[in-house]
Formats: sequence, C-alpha cells, structure tokens
Amino acid sequence: MQNNNSIFSRLDVKKYVLKKNLKRDLPSSIVVFLVALPLCLGIALASGAPLFAGIVTGVIGGIIVASVSGSQLSVSGPAAGLTVIVLGAIAQLGSYQVFLLSVMLAGGLQIVLGFIKAGTIGNYFPSSVIEGMLAAIGLILILKQLPHAFGVDVDFLDENVLKSGADGAYTVAVRALQQFNPAAIVISLLSIATLIFWPKIQQVSVVPAPLIVVVIGIVLSMLFSYTAFALRTDQLVKIPVVSGWTEFSRLFNMPDFSAISRMDVWKVAGTIAIVASLETLLSIEAIDKIDPIKRVSPTNRELVAQGIGNMTSGFFGGLPMTSVIVRSSANVNAGGKTKMSAIFHGCWLLLSFLFIPALINMIPLACLAAILLVTGYKLTRISLFKHMYRKGWDQFVPFFITVVAVLLTDLLKGVATGMLLSIFYLLRTNMRNPFFYRIQEEGNKKNLRIKLAEEVSFLNKAAIQVVLNNIPKETNVIIDGGNSRYIDPDVLESIFNFRHYAYTKGIVVTLENIKEHYKVPKLTDKLIKDINK
Repeated sequence: MQNNNSIFSRLDVKKYVLKKNLKRDLPSSIVVFLVALPLCLGIALASGAPLFAGIVTGVIGGIIVASVSGSQLSVSGPAAGLTVIVLGAIAQLGSYQVFLLSVMLAGGLQIVLGFIKAGTIGNYFPSSVIEGMLAAIGLILILKQLPHAFGVDVDFLDENVLKSGADGAYTVAVRALQQFNPAAIVISLLSIATLIFWPKIQQVSVVPAPLIVVVIGIVLSMLFSYTAFALRTDQLVKIPVVSGWTEFSRLFNMPDFSAISRMDVWKVAGTIAIVASLETLLSIEAIDKIDPIKRVSPTNRELVAQGIGNMTSGFFGGLPMTSVIVRSSANVNAGGKTKMSAIFHGCWLLLSFLFIPALINMIPLACLAAILLVTGYKLTRISLFKHMYRKGWDQFVPFFITVVAVLLTDLLKGVATGMLLSIFYLLRTNMRNPFFYRIQEEGNKKNLRIKLAEEVSFLNKAAIQVVLNNIPKETNVIIDGGNSRYIDPDVLESIFNFRHYAYTKGIVVTLENIKEHYKVPKLTDKLIKDINK
C-alpha cells in the first residue's frame, strides 16, 4: 500500500553515482538515446507536430520524469499509441498552441490521479495480457522497421495497405521488391550480426553493441556514397540544424492560455490523461516483469511523475508522453541498472541536437532499424509462444488474442479484448470448480463430504444448489470450508437454508470450518407443511 510520503520520498542519491551502476547505466543510456532519437522524430512527424516537439518531449521525459519517477528502468517519451489522438486533436482544436494547453491540463489531471491512488488499477491486468501486449509491440516493431532495413519506403502496417485487400497487398509487395536498396540490406545484416555476436566476445563486450552498429552504419554509408547504391537522404536520420540562439528559440511553441474555458480543450485533456495513464501503467507493469531483479515500481508516484512531465512538455511545446515499453525494453536489454540511464539519455538527446546534428544526420535508418528488430524479436520470441501454450488454453487464448487485437487495432483496444477473454476464463473456472465431493457408503447410510474451493463466488451459487438439491434421502452430509479463503454471502445463505430444511428428507448436515453469519427463518409447523408440499 502506497502512502503519501512514498510519492515524494527522499531519493537515495548515493546508489545512482556508484561506479558499478554507472558502468552499466552510461553505455545503456547511449543505446536508449540511439533508439529514442528516431522514434522521437518519427512520432512527431506522424502526429502532425513540429519535429522539434519530439526532441523536447524526449528530453523532458528523460531528465524530468525519470528524476521524479520511482521506476528504475522506465524511459518516458512521445508514445506511438497517442499519435492518432494527437493528430486528430490538433485538427479539432484548430491550432498547435491550443493543443499544448490540453497537454498541460492533461498533466494536471494525471497528478490528481496519482494523489487519489488511481495507479493501483495496473495491478488488475493478467500476466497473459501483459505478455500478449509485449509480444504484439515486438511484432509491430519488426513490421515497422523491416522497410527501413531493406531500404523501402513502404509501411506494411499502413491503414491504407491493410484495407486494400489482397490486390493492394500484392501491389505494395511488388513496389517494395523494386525499391530494395542493397546498401541498406548490407548495413542491416551486418548490424544484426554485430548485435548478436558482439556481446559474446568477452574481450570487447564492455563496448555496447548498438554503439558499434552505429559506427559501422556511418562508415558503410560513407563508402556506399561512392557507388551506385548510395543511400537516399530519406534513408538517414534527419533532425533540425540550428546555427544560433535565435533559431533555437524560434523552435519553441507556447500554449494558448486564452482557450482554457473551451470545453473541447478539456475534453481532449481528459482523453489524453486517461489514455496516457493507462498506457503508462501497462508499460510499468510490463517493465517490472522484464526487470532482471524484479523491482516493483510505485504506480501512484509514476502518475505524478508523468503529470509533471506532461505539464512541462506542454509548456515548452512538446507532445504528450507516456512510459514507453520500446525504449524501456532497450534499456533493460542494454544492461541499465538505475534511472540514471534514462536521465543520461535525455541529456544525450539535448546535447546531440545542440552540438552534433550534422553527425547524427549521417546515421542510416537501416542500422537503427536493426537495433529495433533485435529488440522486437526479444519481445516476441518463439519460445514465449511455446511457453504460453504449455500453460493451458486459459492463458494462451487471452495472450494470443491480445497479440492479434493489438496488431489489428491499437494498444488499448487490444488489451481490452484480452482482458475480456481473461475475465471469461476466470468466470468459467469459478463456475466449474466451486467444490469437490466424495461419497462413501456404510451399510444403508451414505456419507457425502463436500469440500469447498479456495474462492467461492456468487457465480458458484447455482452449481452448489444443483448438487445440494440432488442429494439422496437418508444421507449424512459434511460441508467443509477449511480450504476456503472467501465464501460469497449468497452461497453461505444457500448452505444454511439447506441445512435447516434438509431434515425433512432425512438428510443430516454438518458444517465444518464455516462461520454462521446468517439467520434463517425459524421452522414452524406451517412452514414444514409448505416445504413438504
């Protein structure tokens, strides 16, 4: 149980500057930075916002949110799951400045949610659904990055492609085959091989493999520029280049506070707050699952941190942010230990934009795609599907349907579908297993022992009543609740009523380990006659 003091508890600064932690956090931060940079730019582009807004959001998510958050491995930034909402909201509100006000208000609402302890809702998501969400994100990463890996400017998950049917898909496939760039393919394959084999070479494994991948990518891109297979400019990272403070300051947008009384502004703010909070809680739950030392993040504090981040981002012209599983899983896979990895990654984003934009713009998208392809595979590895299948249909079906639903719709709809299936299997299990019983015969007398399950809900009432009503006459019945942690009041009432009326059929009922909470009507001659009728 989280208390108010835990939200702003004093940070143990010492552990964040320990040499053994910094040795892991600094290299990891570079990996996260390399993954986050193109994502920040791509999400800003997909959201219809200035590219600089993506950088601002990444910097604030890395430095400010990570500093306040209680999660050691979570990395926040602009989220792909919010792009559709952001794109529609900017058009609906009429200007980007008014939209920024909604982002600030959404941050304020998230802070309120944190203080009223709404963060505990994340504890109610089944592990099968969380695993399904992670696997779906891995598949999305793979499908989204394959075009970059092959030098193709086709998005296989584009809505128009998905709706175009077999003919449209065939046309897209032919176009993709015609656009393959040998340089991008070579860079991708060498990058993937480096990511797989570099960590296994003990002498050089201290240097992070993704950093080597970026160096290889830049060198190969320069070499291919002298051939007929040179990469196009749209196959390289592209961030704005500024030459002075004046140009830099012009990149910032400020919210339009005059629109604060508009209802549509508050409606957008509420939508962003709810969706961003749910995505954050799902991501935090998933990140805790892949944390090697299984730390548990304080979810209420995380909502407060996200709220502060969104208020800051909205004020400086950024996008709404969440805890992002792609960056966070890259952080875990790169060996991050504490939140300093996320903070450093925010610093690298800012410094790279200010001092080395030309160098950053030399990085091929193909080598960044390779990093994300490997990250995606780790999230959706084949062994995970086998593991979930072995756990039984009640685990595998919600897991698999969550994967499919996320791929075909979006993150929240997919998770909601998986939740509904999980609830169905939970209800089905409860209805089927309320008890077990054993019948013994001693002469002409039958002894029946009914042992109730650990959890007996109101859904089990009908099944229990059917068994009780079909008990043969002249039977000794023992109803044992010794294994039960919870018995629904409706079920208890049915049991007590049966015990009081069972003697009319010659049935003797004994209750073991069941507390009597209900008073049943006292038997009278008239009531006995009514029962016998």
